[in-house]
Amino acid sequence: MRFGIWEIIVIVLLVIILFGSAKIPGMMKNLASGIKVFKKEIKSDEHGRKSNQKKSKKN
Repeated sequence: MRFGIWEIIVIVLLVIILFGSAKIPGMMKNLASGIKVFKKEIKSDEHGRKSNQKKSKKN
């Protein structure tokens, strides 16, 4: 399903009306920090798996 320019404009206007323009930057900041934490945890998990694989190969 593809959205045209008018559908996108209507959705953006509805979001601004519902949440207010003051709350949107705060929500984006929280979303960005959540993504950063998620990426950090993924990297630490991959590092943990690699070290566990090296230990199991030595045994």
